[in-house]
Amino acid sequence: MSTAPGSHQWAVWSTTAEVTVTDRGALEEAVALVQAHLAEVDDVANRFRADSEIRQPGRPLSPLFIRHLDVALEAARTTDGIIDPTVGGILGDLGYDRDITLIHEQDVPVKAIVRRLPHWRKVRRVGDVLELPTGTELDFGATSKALAADDAATLVAERLGVGVLVGIGGDIATAGEGPAEGWRIRVDAGVGDTHDVQLPSGAAIATSSTIRRTWTQAGVSQHHLIDPRTCAPAVTPWASVTVAADTCVRANVATTASMILGQAGLAWLHDHGHPARLVGRAGNVVTIAGWPEADRSQPA
Repeated sequence: MSTAPGSHQWAVWSTTAEVTVTDRGALEEAVALVQAHLAEVDDVANRFRADSEIRQPGRPLSPLFIRHLDVALEAARTTDGIIDPTVGGILGDLGYDRDITLIHEQDVPVKAIVRRLPHWRKVRRVGDVLELPTGTELDFGATSKALAADDAATLVAERLGVGVLVGIGGDIATAGEGPAEGWRIRVDAGVGDTHDVQLPSGAAIATSSTIRRTWTQAGVSQHHLIDPRTCAPAVTPWASVTVAADTCVRANVATTASMILGQAGLAWLHDHGHPARLVGRAGNVVTIAGWPEADRSQPA
């Protein structure tokens, strides 16, 4: 069996998924494992599918849905509600009610006056039964992609015994014994900024941006990061935030929270000890909590 690394990419969820393994001989099976897991996540958490579990909360919950729900609620707890999984209805009202590729080039008509959030504390799970306020629509966008990357990487490492990197858009998780020098990752912030990061085995990184998942409604630009304090897209000075952590979920929660918090996100990241790199809308770069300088930076 070859000991050279192998990598494969494909399109999923309006972005690109990537699997890299330390042993090319395990690549085909690793890709199959990750694709199967992402299909299962899509079945439970895809807000745009009428037959997905997140759209049918009245029935007994599957173990995978429970895992994604519990992680989403924990993200709400750890951010004091800055991340709130009850934003699904607001996103729909703003026009984000289908895959982003289907609305990018359109001006979305106004559907309704944006509703107020039911609030995440009113979402309760009793065993495998979900209790929601009437009219509540869940959205796991702040956590599910990152959790899928974490779980898929762990699955490959445990099943195949290889070092593995799983990337889904800006969410990157690693597991198993990686390269001796660490995983070298080129982070594309999507704002004309790229930089390299050396990631040790078992670490993760996530990038959130208000640049890629955007659309217009009645001529007004919208994006997918909802501030629960205003029930509207967050007004933030940051074009992107990248955070390193021990799991992709923790990294993604930190990027999303700091984007929504805006200027106050700097203090929040510092207080929580998250190494981070923030890119302002004017192109200014701020690094905190020991974020390593990029070995190479260049315009995208």
